[in-house]
Amino acid sequence: MPDPKALEALARIGEVDDWRAAFIRQLIAFEHAIEAPGVDVRETLTGPLVDALYDDDQVVRKMLSSGVMFEFLYRSKIARDFVMSEPEAPDHAWEPMTSRILVNLAKGAKDVVIGGAYFGDHAVLIAREIAGNGGVVHAFEPNTQQRGMLMKNAELNGLSNIRPRPEGLWHDSTTNLKLVGYDSFANAEVAQAGDDTFRTVTIADYLAAAGVDRLDLIVLDIEGAELGALKGAASFLAQPAGQAPAILFEVHRHYVDWSNGLANTEIAKLLTGHGYTLYGLRDFNSNYDLAGKPIELIPMDDIYLEGPPHGFNMVAVKDPKVFDAPGYSIVKGVSPKYLRHKDPKLHHPLGGL
Repeated sequence: MPDPKALEALARIGEVDDWRAAFIRQLIAFEHAIEAPGVDVRETLTGPLVDALYDDDQVVRKMLSSGVMFEFLYRSKIARDFVMSEPEAPDHAWEPMTSRILVNLAKGAKDVVIGGAYFGDHAVLIAREIAGNGGVVHAFEPNTQQRGMLMKNAELNGLSNIRPRPEGLWHDSTTNLKLVGYDSFANAEVAQAGDDTFRTVTIADYLAAAGVDRLDLIVLDIEGAELGALKGAASFLAQPAGQAPAILFEVHRHYVDWSNGLANTEIAKLLTGHGYTLYGLRDFNSNYDLAGKPIELIPMDDIYLEGPPHGFNMVAVKDPKVFDAPGYSIVKGVSPKYLRHKDPKLHHPLGGL
């Protein structure tokens, strides 16, 4: 059990903004000062100390280098690593390469669907990118408190083109779901209708009701419901190149059995059957400064998948030539998981950290 006196001391530091900021700076300096191969210092040492400075219901405000402002509840690794960002005003809130590629894929978009919008860490960046051409982000987040933060962040950044939605994206529009688990780790399970449940909707049904007949980008991070959501968008996936949406989605070993290769999973076969080419997106599941580094994409058949159960983001497009542009690099035989404490040949950007 943690020493109560130590927790009391940390809580006291957390009550004074200047003390807390100074303490976090010292912890970050400690991370740089030591060498601990194979040890995730952030997860096992410095991160828990920072967690002790905050309450779960505490609202934190932080600005990006672009001037984008976020408010968020301190309830997840997303919040912690954002608080511990270097530089203090980073260019993203969560997942540097994911944030960057989403803005790239959204250029010129009119309609974007996000499943698992959370407090808007990606939705706000996309909405800013497409606001000038009348684009709309349809942001689905069944967690009431996080949806409230999403709405607050839209307001903070003067964005009127985010449409927060309480439904869960699914393969039908008739099911009741409930969230099981805590905050960003919660997954949806079928349930009887009640106060803590929410309705499902398919992407196709929702957009038909909204009068949208073309979709430019789908973003899904919904803890295992990605396959169902994509099945509910089949009519859009069937469109030809140039009209079908680009897709970014998470796969996780807890929900997707890739023991026979990613290409043989149901979600991959659904997309390749519609003419998509799939890539693993190399990224930190964190806030980490990768400014100036190319976006590294791994062809689906060349992804290194070994290791404990883990998840990562994938990108699906019908015209792979979009990644011939500057700023992208196609790589092979490496992990999509950037991990500072693991083998650099597999888990670091090929140009080095």
